[in-house]
Amino acid sequence: MGKLTVGALRAVLALVLAGTVFVQALMVWALATDPEDGSLPLSTLRLITIPGMVTVQVALVCVWRLVTMVRRGTVFSHAAFRYVDGVIGAIVAAALVWFAVTAVNAPGQREDPGVTVIMGGVGVAILGVALIVLVLRTLLAQAVARDVEAAHMQAELDEVI
Repeated sequence: MGKLTVGALRAVLALVLAGTVFVQALMVWALATDPEDGSLPLSTLRLITIPGMVTVQVALVCVWRLVTMVRRGTVFSHAAFRYVDGVIGAIVAAALVWFAVTAVNAPGQREDPGVTVIMGGVGVAILGVALIVLVLRTLLAQAVARDVEAAHMQAELDEVI
């Protein structure tokens, strides 16, 4: 991975991280100062937004660490699994947060239940992303195993020579 690519990715990750912190601060401020008008359960949605942003932040930090490992050439190691597992956990948690938003929003959608169905579908799609990352984790495990095997074979070859 080139320096320009890593720099651009890190800039995007930092910008998104700053944005999530800003949204969390706004939600806390809104909870403290803005009363509900009764049209939606705003306090509940604001409370749900805070852990939702935490899931994004966890995923961002894990991706940042993985990018660092890629840049150093150490991503094919057992240490990378911790960060990949963190991304998977964050995505699953984000799906659960989304299902909570869907449940809070559902009573207001009695006239048009299609919105709730669509929101549920989005939650399932988020879980699908977690499954894709799980498949990628399996590929990483295979690559790490091959790397360890290659190192072992190289050590044996070095002994013979």
